[in-house]
Amino acid sequence: MSGRELDAAGITDPELRAAYLRCRRLNARHGRTYFLATRLLTAERRPAVHALYGFARWADDIVDSLDPAVGVDARAAALARLREELEAGLREGRSSEPTVRAVADTARRYAIDHRHFGDFMDSMRLDLEVTEYATYADLCAYMHGSAAVIGLQMLPVLGTVVPREEAAPYAAALGVAFQLTNFLRDVGEDLDRGRVYLPADLLAAYGVDRELLRWSRDRGRPDRRVVAALRAFEDLTRQVYRRAAPGIALLDPVSRPCIRTAFVLYAGILDAVADSGYAVVQRRAVVPRRRRAAVAADGLVRVAAARLARRRASRRGARRVPLRPKPPVAPPATGPSAPPCEEVV
Repeated sequence: MSGRELDAAGITDPELRAAYLRCRRLNARHGRTYFLATRLLTAERRPAVHALYGFARWADDIVDSLDPAVGVDARAAALARLREELEAGLREGRSSEPTVRAVADTARRYAIDHRHFGDFMDSMRLDLEVTEYATYADLCAYMHGSAAVIGLQMLPVLGTVVPREEAAPYAAALGVAFQLTNFLRDVGEDLDRGRVYLPADLLAAYGVDRELLRWSRDRGRPDRRVVAALRAFEDLTRQVYRRAAPGIALLDPVSRPCIRTAFVLYAGILDAVADSGYAVVQRRAVVPRRRRAAVAADGLVRVAAARLARRRASRRGARRVPLRPKPPVAPPATGPSAPPCEEVV
């Protein structure tokens, strides 16, 4: 993150700038696909996105530690401390923890509903307690906090051309689609952490259980039943992408290229999984670098077109969508949280 981006966002305090930079590093290290797409946002919005994703990555690091010396109790204690820091930071607007300081500042600037952060931490706690999900509905309850609310947090930063509540279901669905993609890509790695995110009833429909997945990973050998179950999970995931797709057009035009690029790149992971013969139990599927570069180049063209259109509209005296909203005293009141996600199977 350059000084220009922080300047554009109106972030001048040296400690706060350092906090945002830390979040950017976390996002860059863990989220190559989305980090690439984030480069297509206008400069003043990038720090906020890095704060949101950087904090999420920080919590993930606590939960997903593979260090045998760090047991579940130690991770639970660290997560509880982070939650206390987060709640205090959101309430008071400051924190000694850099990632919390940046995310609290972002929440204030963009009036992000604080409940989304609480829901996220609830799901992080579940990762220390739950190792599998019986049904897709059960998985949806988890993904509301781990994925859907990330889309809802992002929405005020991206901006919309419709009332925010109209775009919210699509943003939540896209967050779920991205996470389902990660679950499929990371089946083997999640097994090593003792977790299976693919619903047990979906696996059972194809004669698959945890033991068969473990056998396949340990021996590095595919199994036709596992392949069939993974193909069914891919189909389920693509259905969620189709549900989320119309939401891109509801975003501020200058934000659409970023989200469209993320959409295409993540969907490309599904293509890579299929191209590998669904060998994700044995190894992670990767989108070829050439494909990533081509999608990013297309995104750059779309960014240039959107910004040119905005400048022309401005010169004609058209009303501009504000790039950085004035922060209210507190986040606006909203209705009950949206349901986690819908059944698609």
